[in-house]
This record gives sequence, structure tokens and C-alpha cells, in this order.
Amino acid sequence: MKRALSPPRRRFALAIASTVTIALASALVAFANVPLTKILVDPFTNPDSQHKTVVEPDTYSAGSTIVAVAQMGQFSTEGASGIGFATSLNNGGSWTSGVLPGITRYQNPAGPYDRATDSSVAFDARHNVWIASSLGLTASTGTSPRGAAVIASRSTNGGLSWANPVKIAVANPIQDFDKPWIVCDDSAASLFYGSCYAEFDDRGHSSALKISYSRDGGLTWTAATVPAASVTGGQPLVQPSGKVIVPIDDATETKLESVVSTNGGASFGQVIVITAITAFDDPGNIRSSPLPSAEIDGAGKVFVAWQDCRFRIGCNANDIVYVTSTDGVNWSAVTRVPIDAVTSSADHFVPGIGVDKNSSSTATHVAVTYYFYPNASCTIATCQLDVGFISSSNGGSTWNAPIQLAGPMSNVWLPLTTRGRMFGDYISTSFSGGLAHPVIVVAKPPNGTNTDCASATPNCDVALYAGGGLAAR
Repeated sequence: MKRALSPPRRRFALAIASTVTIALASALVAFANVPLTKILVDPFTNPDSQHKTVVEPDTYSAGSTIVAVAQMGQFSTEGASGIGFATSLNNGGSWTSGVLPGITRYQNPAGPYDRATDSSVAFDARHNVWIASSLGLTASTGTSPRGAAVIASRSTNGGLSWANPVKIAVANPIQDFDKPWIVCDDSAASLFYGSCYAEFDDRGHSSALKISYSRDGGLTWTAATVPAASVTGGQPLVQPSGKVIVPIDDATETKLESVVSTNGGASFGQVIVITAITAFDDPGNIRSSPLPSAEIDGAGKVFVAWQDCRFRIGCNANDIVYVTSTDGVNWSAVTRVPIDAVTSSADHFVPGIGVDKNSSSTATHVAVTYYFYPNASCTIATCQLDVGFISSSNGGSTWNAPIQLAGPMSNVWLPLTTRGRMFGDYISTSFSGGLAHPVIVVAKPPNGTNTDCASATPNCDVALYAGGGLAAR
């Protein structure tokens, strides 16, 4: 069935109660002959959220460094106990992890926010700083948590340690910020080299589009002039020329759109409609939605992937589909990633697309990590959740055979939220050393038994794993 219109979904977040660094590189698990390394676990113990839960990762790579961020200690309503990070300095060979400091009251020393969510990460090459954006929530008794501030945590030593966050934007009492995402201009040839851009929306005002920019390594931020638009889930990208392109959904997640800036993010043009979105409502009480996952190649070609059922008769399951553009204004036709036949029973959702920034044109390396059910006709009790991976070495002209990274998992092993079982509204794939590095959420039976994560004693078993470098042959 087609997805019913619903309010935009807030991404949840994770963190840790201390700044102790954990080395987890030695914990290896094999799924379908693909080695996975456990890179981040939830250290929080506060009794009001679900623990041993790490969900909703984003990653970014620069040189041989890969940084992942995710939310930890998932609440059933909104947000998490804090935001965690995992950093590899050697193309995914080993990882160091910890918690971004100074965000929530569950940390020591305590931060100013009740919860945190919606983390993403970028690298500013000009200022040699890693920046992780997230959303600080306030959670007054009897009210829904509110997006109080979009914040930026900064690391000046390669992502190994982080300072307390600075504020990108602070909500007034009638604003409610949601779904921030960050990117930086790392092209030395760009007029705006070293600029960083943070996109988010204001649920308090019909999910109004908001964008801010920084010219000093994320220390201070200025609000951009943007068109009046109701949006959700944007992922800004920067071309080598410095043009900023933001693929984004409309607020009802029924259209894919984009907005473009040619003046370093000072202002953005009008919203461009790329295509309508038709999404199957995934079964099994899983939290999923057709939010875009966007990446860019070395020449500035943009790839945007999402889940969509337009190629299925009767819209009876989702495929992963994508569009491309070289200018953010003119877009290709919607193309289906050929994971399996359109007559298959499989349902695919929440893709994390990765594009090798050191490739371009007909030799662009593209990789897509995604979650899937082998059989879309399943229930909460019978759905089998798996993680797949597929790649192309020629910009999507042809695709290699898909491989399974993890699963099967039972949905009840995942944390329970008011909007369904959650592994994240987004996942991530980054290229480093010429290979794709997917970072995924893997759930195991709580306490080794097939019990419900939400009622497990003492807690769940949901952690963040990195896939060994995979070639996009």
C-alpha cells in the first residue's frame, strides 16, 4: 500500500555518560562471509530510556580517516541519552570510540539538554576540523520533546577527541527544530573553500526550511536567506565550484525536491521539484520513510537515493531508486537499483548511498547499503530484517550482485518508539582507501533469548558495526 501522509519523523540520537574512549576494533562478527567490526556501544544507564541501543549512524571520510556518529540510549518518544562517535585513522582497520561531551544531562559533566538526536558529521579541510552536528532536545514533563538547538561539536585532532558544542541555531519558545545535516566545502579551487553549511527545519512552523553557514571552522554561524518551503530530511552537498545543492523531501515525504545556492550559502533559490515519491508502507512496525540519501562524485555529480514502489505492480514493496544531477536544477529520470527482479517478494528500505570522491564520470564508484525484508508479506512476528549491499564501478550503468551484510534479525530486538521499531531514519556508507565502508545497526537477541528489546532485563543488544572495506568492482 502507499504510505499515508503523516507528520515528519524526527531522527533519534545516542550518546555516553562519560568521555572515556573505548577501543572496539577486535570485536569481529561474520555475517554472510562479510566481516563486521563492532565500533560503538551504548554506555548509558539512566532508567528512563532503552539501553545497549545505538541507532541512526552517519559517516564521513577524508584521507584515511573515517568518522561515524550515532545516537545512544534510545527513548521511546523522542531522542536519546547522548551522541557517540567512532573514528578510524587507517581506512577502517581499527576504531576508537567515545561520547560527544557537553550535550545532555546524562553526561558527566552534564550538558544543557535533556536528550539528543539527529547526528551527522563533516570535515572542513581548510580549517582542519571535524564537525558533528546534532539536535539538543528539551523534554518538559507532560509535553513532547522539542528541538531546542542545532549544535556543532568540533574536533581538531582528527576526530579522536571533541570539544563541548557551539550553537548553530537556538529555537525560540514557539520553534521546534528537526533533522539537521551538515557539510563543508573542501575544494581548494572554490571561492567559498572552508565554508560549512547546516540544513534543518522548524516543525513549529510547518517544517519551514532553515540553513546556516560558517566561515570559521564551525565556531560561529549565520542564518541564510531561504525560500518559504515546508521540508524534511535534507542532505546538503557542495560541488567543486562551491555551488551548494540540497536534495530534500517536502514535509509530507511525497515529493523529492532541491534548493541551490551559488553565493556560498548566503541565499538559496526557489524549491525545485525533482519527482513525486510513491512509497510502500513497510510492514512489521518498522520505522522507515523515503528520506533522501545524497552523495557527490569528484566532478560534482550528485546521486540521490530513496525507497520507492513505483516499479512494483500494485506498489506492493519498495525498491531502492535514485536520480542524478550535475547542477541541482536538471535531474535524470528515476532509475531503479537492480537488487532483484520487480516480481520478487523482497522489500528494500532506508538506503545509505556512498560515492567515491576520488572517482568521476563513467568510472564513478557508487555503493548502496540498505535494509530489507526477503518477504514483504510479513508481520511483526514473522518479518526477517536483513542488511544488504550493492555497488557499481561505472556510475550506475551496471551493478554487481548484491551481498548480505547482516541478518536475519527480529524486529522486536530493536528499540521500540512511538513511531515503530527503530534502527534509524538513515544509515551511511563512505569510501576510504578506494573501498566502501558501510556502517550499520545490528541487533541481537536481548540476553541471548528471543525476547522483546523494550522489555528485556536488563537491556537490549543493539550496536554499531562497520563493514570491512568492500570493493565497488
